[in-house]
Amino acid sequence: MPPNQPFQVANLQIAEPTEGHNGYTKFNPRTETLPKGWNGFNSRPLSEDMIVQHDHGIKVRDGCVLYCDIYRPANSAEKVPGIVCWSPFGKKHNGIGMMKRLPWNCGIAQGDLSGLERFEGPDPAEYCPRGFAIVNVDARGAGDSDGSIVIMGTQEGEDGHDVIEALASQDWCNGNIGLAGNSHLGIVQWFIAATRPPSLKAIAPWEACGDLYREQFVRGGAWDNGLFDLITRQVIRGRHGLEDFREMYRRCQTMNPYWKDKRANIKNINIPTYVVASYSTFVHTMGSVRGWLDVQTDEKWLRWDPYQEWYDLWCVDESKEELAQFFGYYLKGLKDNGWDKTPKVRMSSLKFGDAEPIYPIIEEDFPIPRTQYKQLFFSDDGILESEAPETESFVTYDNEKTDPIDIVRFKHTFTSKTRLMGLPKAVVYMSCDDLDDMVVYVLIRKLDAQGNEMLNLNIPWKAAPHKKFDDIPTNELSNLLLYFGPLGVLRASHREIDSEQSIHPQYPFHTHSNVQKVTPGQIVELEIGLWSMGIDFDEGESLSVQVSGQSPLIPEYKEAKGAPIEERNRGIHKVHIGGSHASSVILPFV
Repeated sequence: MPPNQPFQVANLQIAEPTEGHNGYTKFNPRTETLPKGWNGFNSRPLSEDMIVQHDHGIKVRDGCVLYCDIYRPANSAEKVPGIVCWSPFGKKHNGIGMMKRLPWNCGIAQGDLSGLERFEGPDPAEYCPRGFAIVNVDARGAGDSDGSIVIMGTQEGEDGHDVIEALASQDWCNGNIGLAGNSHLGIVQWFIAATRPPSLKAIAPWEACGDLYREQFVRGGAWDNGLFDLITRQVIRGRHGLEDFREMYRRCQTMNPYWKDKRANIKNINIPTYVVASYSTFVHTMGSVRGWLDVQTDEKWLRWDPYQEWYDLWCVDESKEELAQFFGYYLKGLKDNGWDKTPKVRMSSLKFGDAEPIYPIIEEDFPIPRTQYKQLFFSDDGILESEAPETESFVTYDNEKTDPIDIVRFKHTFTSKTRLMGLPKAVVYMSCDDLDDMVVYVLIRKLDAQGNEMLNLNIPWKAAPHKKFDDIPTNELSNLLLYFGPLGVLRASHREIDSEQSIHPQYPFHTHSNVQKVTPGQIVELEIGLWSMGIDFDEGESLSVQVSGQSPLIPEYKEAKGAPIEERNRGIHKVHIGGSHASSVILPFV
């Protein structure tokens, strides 16, 4: 770890890499040529010859050697730029293998991928023929790379910096490097680019959170390690362990130097950046928003993807073409390829139900400058009103009720076609007689003209095995493929806000530094930023603002979660309405 690190990191023992698991092969540095037509995974054949360097080692500043596989065109008359794909998930762990574990293969069809792509990274079969090298790096501690695995922070930033500079000096490279990929491969781009490697000329963080505490592990001050535990058990392999997030949280549940190191310094990035965001991810949305706002360059683009991230990366022809065009412009110097004519901001709006999303919607900026933020107040009859009720009252829900969880709802019906796009926020006044803290979830659901709750499919219907929602069996429902609506969460004792660090008045920055327990019965104001939304409503359709003490999404990853670290909720929550405690939601009308 960096020498100025003021904390000791807990280490979790994990499974070692084994031959055949997630594509791992025995350490064997070599170079080979895959011929045109090669189709080792019986999916997508190569359109031309490709050179592959396996297990190429690069020494970083502390002496550890990190290993990568380099895929490059065999017949290029010129040196080519490198596109680096960085993660601890195994450099040969491909999308084909991972999609087989997921419902409906996430819409990824046979023939879409070559099997040379690493999970969440661009496919060499797509980009090598376009004159790029794809470099899949096993991060520190992963596979055969030296050291123990760390996730983001200063260490991954420094490692990425050193690897980029080493690759830029290779005899096949033209000296220009880009970073690409989504999720982990996207998040790490913020940390690496913030170190400003001289040879890093452009980044494309598609679906990338930027703060592991606030956006992944402790969103709103409520611990949730289920997804990462699942990834640790099924995907991550190394010989010297992995940093133990759960143990680090047990040691300190508030902000400290360890957790601060997991928030990327995006304002230190000043190179061309192509950001892709979506509404439906449950990790990355607000990292994409902050990335767009904080990157210090005018050469930046934001595209709101209407589909699930892997489908967009691997299956949407326009998306693949644009990534090549972006990197061609900045890494190959193709200044006449038209990239500079690409609109800086393109939004999507979801219709929900059996309808396809609306895309692209060209805007001048995000948040959209013409947005009207309208405040609608909760009422005790379950309606959202334009004026706060004069009389104070409250409604309640039972935190301990499950299957289904207990929820209170407040409805607004639209009298004309309406688009909500941007950052919604809830301001709720809450109390609890049974505990000195509360974890509160606020979710916006779309309702059809009959008042039924709707869902959005995160892939095109043409890629789904069913033709409409009514045909989908209950046991095939998954948060990965379905979007309920914008969600916010906050632990009452973590309600402190630093407005100077808030990226927007609609999205408060909670410090998570000072625990402010709630005296039982005390009414507290909770300002909860919901993640960005883009939803179209027809006349007669409605939205429902729902408040609960448990996550309202599909309860997945239960088997991955360890014993509770903290007490979350107990008994009855009161949602206060009207008078001096007028709970409300503020919505972005465009």
